[in-house]
Amino acid sequence: MKKLVLFISLLVPSLVFAAGSNYPLDKANYDLTDKASLQSGAMLFNNYCLGCHNMQYQRYSRSFEDLGIPVELGAELLQFTGEKPTDHIKSAIPAESAATWFGAPPPDLTLVARVRGADWLYTYLRTFYVDENKTFGVNNKVFPDVGMPHVLQELQGTPREAKEERMVDGEMVMLNAGIKSDGDGELDAAQYDKAVLDLVNYLVYVGEPSRLKSEAIGRWVLMFLVVLFIFVYLLKKEYWRDVH
Repeated sequence: MKKLVLFISLLVPSLVFAAGSNYPLDKANYDLTDKASLQSGAMLFNNYCLGCHNMQYQRYSRSFEDLGIPVELGAELLQFTGEKPTDHIKSAIPAESAATWFGAPPPDLTLVARVRGADWLYTYLRTFYVDENKTFGVNNKVFPDVGMPHVLQELQGTPREAKEERMVDGEMVMLNAGIKSDGDGELDAAQYDKAVLDLVNYLVYVGEPSRLKSEAIGRWVLMFLVVLFIFVYLLKKEYWRDVH
């Protein structure tokens, strides 16, 4: 019985994270071998996300090493409150204050890509739209009623639900045409999508920093097993030939 209770207690958070809308997700074609993209994503995270969210299981020095960022340059461009390179990546906002301002402490994002998935994150960050009825003036298609401001709005511009007239069954009707920016951001639509993809790429990397190395080791292990199988098979034939 205790084992069952433990299993359910571990499963419930996963179910909560998996819950959400049925909004169709766009494919996030991230590339963990693209160091420039990862560096851009790290810059975006530390400038726009770290103010509220932690990455308490990732050290600055690990990101610097894996992403090919010199420690001195990383400390200058990616560390803002006097942390040491060996420190974990943590927000300066006390959890109690964040809970008061946002209604709940902003979640740690170290493993968010593994919990939510890259496609979810990529679509989520591109589907904020103006909703004056919400506390922060925005809502989200993927995560309705999200209690978070659109922190990338200065890059994207003001996003609004677009409408367009289309012919349906012989009648002109107004239909949703997605979300479009007013054009008052620092980036155009294609540049913003690229920036979001860089950020998602970085979040995927942080969720499993050793992934590329593990995959490389896995390939060598499979090759070894194939070669070993050949020798074992030949040994088996030789053994049974003597038996018969």
